[in-house]
Amino acid sequence: MKLIQKNTAITGAAFLMATSAIGPGFLTQTTVFTQKLLASFGFVILISILLDIIAQVNIWRILSITGKRAQDIANEMIPGLGYGLAALILAGGIAFNIGNIGGCGLGIEVLTGLPNVYGAIISCMMALFIFWMKEAGRIMDSFTKILGIIMVLLTLYVAISSQPPVADALHRSFIPLTIDAKAIVTLVGGTVGGYICFAGGHRLLDAGYKGLDAIPAVTKSAITGICVTAIMRIVLFLAVLGVVSAGHVLDTGNPSASVFKIAAGEMGYRFFGVVMWCAAITSVVGAAYTSVSFLRSFHPWIEKNYRWIITAFILLSGIIYVLIGNPVKVLVTVGALNGLILPVALAVMLLIIGRKKIAGYTHPVWLTISGWLVVTVMTYMSVLTIKGWLG
Repeated sequence: MKLIQKNTAITGAAFLMATSAIGPGFLTQTTVFTQKLLASFGFVILISILLDIIAQVNIWRILSITGKRAQDIANEMIPGLGYGLAALILAGGIAFNIGNIGGCGLGIEVLTGLPNVYGAIISCMMALFIFWMKEAGRIMDSFTKILGIIMVLLTLYVAISSQPPVADALHRSFIPLTIDAKAIVTLVGGTVGGYICFAGGHRLLDAGYKGLDAIPAVTKSAITGICVTAIMRIVLFLAVLGVVSAGHVLDTGNPSASVFKIAAGEMGYRFFGVVMWCAAITSVVGAAYTSVSFLRSFHPWIEKNYRWIITAFILLSGIIYVLIGNPVKVLVTVGALNGLILPVALAVMLLIIGRKKIAGYTHPVWLTISGWLVVTVMTYMSVLTIKGWLG
């Protein structure tokens, strides 16, 4: 029984991270960038996967070997830095959860015809139900895993239906016609930026994966999470590429939905509703759990009442959505911050592990070097992206 629970935690952490990344923004970003770059977007995906794996394996291993959450490690490095990191993560989590809750409402609207607001409220109640169950951690692991698999399978059906030029996509993944730095920053930020890269790492800590013996399982879980996200990204990329390569024009109001409808008709449109809801509700769960995990070590009262704080987090996001809708400008701003948080957080982790002596453990040289390379590349690309936004 214990072995089953451990394996559930390992895969659950991977899927929690992956489904946190695969939200409404993930679907829209992938669709828009594929429409813009066509087959060359495959190169952006390939580069982002490599950067994602390096960043996530570094962060999860360091969390595990130190046995501490990211905010505590940051406070060790520079007193007060952990509080600042937690504030950024919490603000970003709330902003993105507003969009995630909106995505839940849209998914239910497509499936049932219910108004968006009602679908959003129902989804909030479902998320709260998960966190208030006695075995919340185990249920969250199973919930994200099942819905993650459903998303991939339904999108794969649409990708096959769209008949994409696979050979051209494979060719341009290695020899692109154009390289878009903004696209790379957006994809990496959307996959392991902000709170997302800590989602599974903090879940494994809560499940007891700490110390030297846990490193192999933690590394496996980190890579699995990125692979699940990559599979979904690639399948959606091929679905969109097949549709736009055939000369179809996507609906600018909801480009992802139009891909599913064009490729597979009315059934494809219903599939989009399922995929959107699965992507959004799992992201609501992931954002709430991870954002609040950045507060839990600050005071015993927070640790004792964290379920109530998660409840308040979800209700606040839901109320804001119901009252003012989806604040696009806020989401765009926080999306930019996601790409900037990653190099800062990863740099702090690498500095701590470089100076901290842990008996029996030496952080691999290749991970340290490649980790600093990711910090440098993401910082440089983020600067280029910000310059572009500033005109």
